[in-house]
Amino acid sequence: MQEPINRPINFLRSIHHVYWLFVIIFTLIIGGSSFLVWKSAQHFSQLNQKISSLSSSIDVLEGNLASSTVKLENSITQTHTDLSLELDKEKQKAGEIENLLGTYKQENDQITGTVTDLQKLSSIDPELLQKYSKVFFLNEHYAPARLSEIPDTYEYHESKFSKINTQVWPYLEKMLKASISDGQEIYVYSAYRSFEEQNALKNLYAVTYGVGTANQFSADQGYSEHQLGTAIDLITTGLGGELDGFENTEASTWLLANAHKYGFTLSYPENNEYYMYEPWHWRFVGFKLATYLHNNNKYFYDLEQREIDEYLINLFE
Repeated sequence: MQEPINRPINFLRSIHHVYWLFVIIFTLIIGGSSFLVWKSAQHFSQLNQKISSLSSSIDVLEGNLASSTVKLENSITQTHTDLSLELDKEKQKAGEIENLLGTYKQENDQITGTVTDLQKLSSIDPELLQKYSKVFFLNEHYAPARLSEIPDTYEYHESKFSKINTQVWPYLEKMLKASISDGQEIYVYSAYRSFEEQNALKNLYAVTYGVGTANQFSADQGYSEHQLGTAIDLITTGLGGELDGFENTEASTWLLANAHKYGFTLSYPENNEYYMYEPWHWRFVGFKLATYLHNNNKYFYDLEQREIDEYLINLFE
């Protein structure tokens, strides 16, 4: 009959047990949570330390990177400066070499030009521009290297067989052809005369006109431009075969205006110091000298010999 009393006791005991079980579980839960919180806090602290350490490393890395960048930029700038200086030096050296080569080329051109000039001069008879006519003497053995016979077409006396320096003939031929084209009848009256021929002619004039008169219009042997083979006496029709009066002809006017174009100049103009006025006597001196004389209203014997000699190299140009 004890059973009714035991049931409440057992029930209380069960409640007590549950209570303590709840306490234990609660304690375990609270403890576990605290542990987890502690553990998490500890982990967070460690993580924070790592982040701080990593941040410091990043700061150091950024500092190093910035320093390296500055150094690299400075190095690039210095390298660029050094290269620019080296380039300027090389340009300067190249300029010096170019100037040196230019100087060598100029000297070489001058030497080449000098050699060429000497070669040209060696092929030109230096006597051809000498001032004869009572100034220089041409010896009895002198004769042009080559002479060409003037065709009958241009001879006033068809059977005379006049000759002229071979190098001069092309210029004389062009002049005579040009005069014909312009309606002028100009012929060769006299051309090359040897030393002996000049001597014979002078003696004839001396006998005919007297020595004093002959000296006024005829050169002694060795002083005649005709011996050079570059001088000619020209004549035209209407004068009866005489040279006197030639200055009053259209042919003479044409020659005064055009002869220089073919390298000829009047040797003895009016009031010259050597012979009487000879409008028919023309001497080949080359295009450049003849043109200079014509343009400056000068005559061959007006110039000093050293001035004339400068034109020798261009005599046949």
